Amino acid sequence: MSRQRTILVTGCSSGIGRHCALRLRDAGWRVFATARNDADIEALKGEGLEALRLDYADTPSIHAAFAETMQATGGRLDALFNNGAYGQPGAVEDLTGEVLRAQFEANFFGWHELTRLAVPVMRRQNAEPGWGRGRIVHCSSILGFVPYRWRGAYNASKFALEGLFLTQRMELMDAGIHMSLIEPGPIVSRFTENGLRKFLDNIDIEGSVHAERYAKELARLKASGGVNRFRLGPEAVYAKLEHALNAPRPRAQYPVTLPSRLMARIRGITPQFLMDRLLLGSD
Repeated sequence: MSRQRTILVTGCSSGIGRHCALRLRDAGWRVFATARNDADIEALKGEGLEALRLDYADTPSIHAAFAETMQATGGRLDALFNNGAYGQPGAVEDLTGEVLRAQFEANFFGWHELTRLAVPVMRRQNAEPGWGRGRIVHCSSILGFVPYRWRGAYNASKFALEGLFLTQRMELMDAGIHMSLIEPGPIVSRFTENGLRKFLDNIDIEGSVHAERYAKELARLKASGGVNRFRLGPEAVYAKLEHALNAPRPRAQYPVTLPSRLMARIRGITPQFLMDRLLLGSD
């Protein structure tokens, strides 16, 4: 009888995280699913998942969730899927230092803290017979390698994540730990809704030189409901995650939607002035 594999999945209150946690459970994994709010944690438990509180911006909660996972598994962990994040909209000049730091706490520093806890566990397991290679997967974004107006905070956090990841991936090759990035693009989730709330809370819209453009963007968002014609369901991300967790030689990067696949192909061969025109034209 094969040993049940264990995985810690963050950001499971909705969207990608919730879908992937449930699919992994159905595939036979022992899933530890995290969320920030008590109501979401109880909902996950109601769906048969082992659910824990973890807030990337709250370092003690990261350590507590990881410690609880280790206690439940006897100190074992096969995989980590870092997923929970939010996008702070707004022009770069309208971002206060406090708002930018909050974006990095949730999208970058918290991920790094959790990954640092997982790596020694996976190193130890890889030295023992009968254990497969540990897997660490980060859910990045198309905006981790392509800049986009009004998304500077999110861009910066994901660009930083990808740079750190690519470095750590090389450093862990000899340790037998596989690392992969998933770069989704538009996916059905509450991401746009959450970002809009952050925009209204943290940006001085009326006091900005971009106030007129902000008003147009808000009107467009209201009219469209945040729907993007290239948007896919979270099952598209799960397909990439499944490969990253199970393939003998997982890829370093997994673009998901059509925009992310196209941009991954053309960014290295297109002069920056043409990229600017392309991106500004799609804005």
